[in-house]
Amino acid sequence: MSSAAPPPPPAAEPPKPKDEGASYQEQIQEAARRNNTELLLQIKSELGNDQAQLAHLINDTREVITSNTPLHLACNLGNWEFIDIVLDIEGVEIDPKNRAGETPLHVAAKYATHEPDHGYFIIDNMLDAGADPRIRDNQGLQPRDYVVPSESKLSELLESAEYAISMEPHEDEQVREFAEEEEEAQDGSASESD
Repeated sequence: MSSAAPPPPPAAEPPKPKDEGASYQEQIQEAARRNNTELLLQIKSELGNDQAQLAHLINDTREVITSNTPLHLACNLGNWEFIDIVLDIEGVEIDPKNRAGETPLHVAAKYATHEPDHGYFIIDNMLDAGADPRIRDNQGLQPRDYVVPSESKLSELLESAEYAISMEPHEDEQVREFAEEEEEAQDGSASESD
């Protein structure tokens, strides 16, 4: 009789992150807290560089008690490199609210009280990416309400962003103007053919 060992079982697929330790949600939170862009890019790679999946992961990952998203966490700590990558991911919600009703812009304004220059830089870039400075938290405060009085430059930035948004035509106005332009163009071409 042969005492050869049985053949090894077929190789199994590598376990998903949740099977081997931290879940993607835990990893993305850790990347946000530590400004760990390598971990963020590793997650992106493991998701097949699928922007939609990564955006979904970032949007749906929340801390249990605070309901902070990874973007809230990074803004709270001024972790610009993480924020910069996240702002470039199509489909990421830039104005999600946490349990206190704060957006990442509110959190960044609070961060700016301790780090005014860096906070200004982060807020300026978030506004450029489309963050809405008009949103009020559960206390009825906007991000500019958290700016310390000595930081007039930051207050002016947020106020000018609010003004710029208020000057944009509403969607209804844009649709009406487009319809009027189309009607005028059709009337013009009809009178030319007469």
